[in-house]
Amino acid sequence: MTVLKLPPIKGFHTCSDLEQTDVLDTLFEPSPVIHEKLLSVIRTAQYNSWDDLIDACQIRLLSLAASTSTSSPDAELLNVLGSHPRLGEKKIESAHSASEQANIQRNQSVAQEEELAALNKQYEETFPGLRYVVFVNGRDRPAIMEDMKSRIARADYTMEVDAALQAMCDIAKDRASKLV
Repeated sequence: MTVLKLPPIKGFHTCSDLEQTDVLDTLFEPSPVIHEKLLSVIRTAQYNSWDDLIDACQIRLLSLAASTSTSSPDAELLNVLGSHPRLGEKKIESAHSASEQANIQRNQSVAQEEELAALNKQYEETFPGLRYVVFVNGRDRPAIMEDMKSRIARADYTMEVDAALQAMCDIAKDRASKLV
C-alpha cells in the first residue's frame, strides 16, 4: 500500500508492523530485506524528524554494505539495491518511482530508449548484481545518462554501493518531505 501522508514521527517507533512496513515501502521501495534490516532501526529509538530516521536507516544499510565484498556481494544487500526499478523501465510498480522517472520517460526517442537500455546493461555487467540507482530530482535524461556513464567508467564496486545507498536515502528524504 502506498502511504499518502506520513504519520507523525513522534511515536512512529510504536506503530504497528504493518504501518511501519508501509512507510518503509513508500520511502524506499517494497523489499522484505529492507523490512528485516530497518524495522529494528525504527523500533529502537524515537526520532525527531524523518531525516533523522532515514539517516539512521542509511547507517544500518552502510553497515550491511561494509560486511560484504566485491568478489561475493551479499544477497541481502543486492536485494535492497535491486528493490528500485531500472531507470527507464516501461513497467514500474512503485507509484513514487514512476512519478520520479516521468521526466526521463517523457518524449524519449527510440534511440534514447535504446541507449538507456544499453547503459543499464553495461552498468549491470560492470557491477554484477547491482542496479543503477540515482536521485533524479528533476534532472533531465542527458544529465542522468552522463552520471551513469561516469559511474560505469569509475568501475569501483565499493564506491558504487555507497553511491546507490546514498541515492536511496536521498530519494527517501525527498519522498518524506512531500508526504509530511
